Amino acid sequence: MNRIRAARDVIDPAFLDSPLYRCDPLGERLGCAVSIKLETANPVRSFKGRGTELVTSRLAAASAVVCASAGNLGQALAWSGRRRGLDVTVVARRRAPAVKLDRIRSFGARLELVDGDFEAARERAVHLARERGIRLVEDSLDVETCEGAATIGLELIGAVSAGDVVLIALGGGAMATGVGHVLKSLAPGVEVICVQPRGAPAMTLSWRERRVVTTEAADTIADGVAGRFPIPEVLDDLLAVADDAVLVREDSIKTGMRLLLDDAGLVAEPSAALGVAAVLEDRRRFAGRHVVTIVCGGNVDPAAYRRFTSPWSPGRP
Repeated sequence: MNRIRAARDVIDPAFLDSPLYRCDPLGERLGCAVSIKLETANPVRSFKGRGTELVTSRLAAASAVVCASAGNLGQALAWSGRRRGLDVTVVARRRAPAVKLDRIRSFGARLELVDGDFEAARERAVHLARERGIRLVEDSLDVETCEGAATIGLELIGAVSAGDVVLIALGGGAMATGVGHVLKSLAPGVEVICVQPRGAPAMTLSWRERRVVTTEAADTIADGVAGRFPIPEVLDDLLAVADDAVLVREDSIKTGMRLLLDDAGLVAEPSAALGVAAVLEDRRRFAGRHVVTIVCGGNVDPAAYRRFTSPWSPGRP
């Protein structure tokens, strides 16, 4: 916990003390008391800056870094690297959302695109790190990315109590393990529930089986959590802090995005709507309880966003 508290002294204030507030219209719609932890009101529109600020602050001997990214980590690393004079290379899949790719470039990073999914990008990033002899930043595996995300948990402690629920989008696991660690250390009565799409279930299946389970494909609009190969060390941490891990349908994710817009006035990318989707699919479980959902990112292509949130799309409540 001392390392996590100390991280706040290193992370740029733009990423700290993000808004946390009760959203009554959304709560009335869902049948529970809903609080939103908003991680999009910062320079990179996601929580990832907390981790990259910590990573880059500890790279005194490095002049260049490389990472694989679905889009948000790449933006954050480019932003943090630029302010510290680092040469940043980001490897992403060619079909990643254009808005994420454009913003990575706008922060001055070199962007290399690969065919295939995130795992192909990860393999290429590992190759580049070895070939160039530069530092590879791996989301969730680098403890700094987890400790940075864990500062969100510190900001939640004063607003939650025993019996409350915190819903956390689950991808590689940095946010889930970081926030979960803080909550279980300082507020053990709070239920930590991780949420993942049914189309990208690898980490949830691994949590349920208590061993790494890989999948042959990931098929979801929630590109930010579409990994197929869980990291064993991260799974071990997740098993220690998560009370449950649930899978949600694509239609529920789209509905969650629409509700965040209609009832909270928020533009959320699909991964950021996973918490709302979880409540939609199991209203009885959450009825009457205080639920905190972390809106973890807002980087989504406008055309795709309009398509996902169209009132004619399936799943409209």
